[in-house]
Formats: sequence, structure tokens, C-alpha cells
Amino acid sequence: MPEGTKKLGVLAIAGVEPYQEKPGEEYMNADQLDHFRTILDSWRNQLREEVDRTLNHMQDEAANFPDPVDRAAQEEEFSLELRARDRERKLIKKIEKTLQKIEEDDFGFCESCGIEIGIRRLEARPTADQCIDCKTLAEIKEKQMAG
Repeated sequence: MPEGTKKLGVLAIAGVEPYQEKPGEEYMNADQLDHFRTILDSWRNQLREEVDRTLNHMQDEAANFPDPVDRAAQEEEFSLELRARDRERKLIKKIEKTLQKIEEDDFGFCESCGIEIGIRRLEARPTADQCIDCKTLAEIKEKQMAG
């Protein structure tokens, strides 16, 4: 790490280092939008590669085991993989929705109240569409409805 640079407590998503804000910088300027577009594109590509690997793995490993226990174990393994890929498929859709918001200049602002979501929150969850306050309130309401 270069001298004088301090590491933030944020992990890089999809191998893209966290954005370093400059003093007085306008929120969601071209550099920030490019940064999040890069994160989302890289993340989506990683997920797509994982889907391809799973498909190849399932095709390569598919066997008709004569032993019912072996067959059941393989089916359970495939079932777990498919559930994980289904979650990733939903995440890819959310990433694509977020990329569309970037193109429409609507990225980085809370869908509920309209305030800035914030760079640090978007670094942690680039697909966030609510500020932390609105998201917290929505989760409380969801728990009340479920309970």
C-alpha cells in the first residue's frame, strides 16, 4: 500500500477497491458513477461465470449411480448448487436493475425519501436502493407483519 494511504474497513467487491472521495466532490459525479458501474459489471460477470461453472460441473458429474445412497447424495449436492444459483440469478437481476438506474441518472438516492444513500453504504451494498434509515424502518415493519 502506498505511503500515506490508509486502508478503510471496507472490503473490495468484485476486486474493485473502494472509492476514495475527494474533498468538496459532488455526490454521484461521473467518477463515482463509473466506479459503481465497474463494481456492478464485474460482480455480474463473476456471478455469470459461477453459473457457467455450475452447469459444466453438473453436466460433467451427472451419473446414474446404481447405489441409491450415492444417487441421493449427488441429487442433494445438485439441489444445493441450484438453490445457490437461483439466489445468484435474482442478484444478477437486481444488479441489472441498478445498472439501469445508473444509466437513468437515478442511482445513489433513496427510493423512499429521496436523500443520498451514501458512498460507504453503496460500497458495502452497491444494489442498495434505500438509505439506512428507510431500510431499517422497512425491516421493522416487515418483522411486525410477519410476527
